Amino acid sequence: MTQEKLVTQIAATAVVDATARIGEGSKIWNFVQLAAHSVIGSNCSLGKGVYIDRHVIIGNNVRMQNEVLVSTGFVIEDDVFIGPGVLFTNDKFPRSHRNRDVSNLRWVVGKGATIGGNVTIMPDINIGEYAMVGAGSVLTKDVPKHGAVWGVPAKLMGFVCYCGYVFKENMSFKGEKTLKCGECGKSFKVTAPEIKKKNAKSKYYNITTQRG
Repeated sequence: MTQEKLVTQIAATAVVDATARIGEGSKIWNFVQLAAHSVIGSNCSLGKGVYIDRHVIIGNNVRMQNEVLVSTGFVIEDDVFIGPGVLFTNDKFPRSHRNRDVSNLRWVVGKGATIGGNVTIMPDINIGEYAMVGAGSVLTKDVPKHGAVWGVPAKLMGFVCYCGYVFKENMSFKGEKTLKCGECGKSFKVTAPEIKKKNAKSKYYNITTQRG
């Protein structure tokens, strides 16, 4: 039996640069703008008014709600959920007469992470796999894998399972520990907060985008 090919849907009001790449089965809704050399994976959904800046890379099965803005320099891995009005910034000290050179910088939102609505992500921030950022937060520090953060500025409040169950753990432990979810029964390892890495690695680095 042959597998049915997924249909890519692009709204007539969307603005898609000729160099942008869109994967099979993705849905690009009204007034979305995809800038030069941006990459959208398969089976993604980009809601009304989303803006994807130049050279941004988005994995598969990513869901973005309305009015999300992703600045140059970010890599968003598979299975990420991003709520409405989320803002990804890339310049700590912006001025109207200059642009920061981010051509050799990358910040990663890890596989399976969730970012609630109206979150502001400050420059040079990485979000670990399966982490969760509460709605309305301002993110000023890296979030570890499975980390649950919220607030202004956002603070690590606990850890979150693959299924979304949040453990409000004591943050004073060192090294690594294993947590078992009381909801789904899965176990996962978490690591105490570390000094952040400014230029994270991602499997998506093997995707080449032409600068310009």
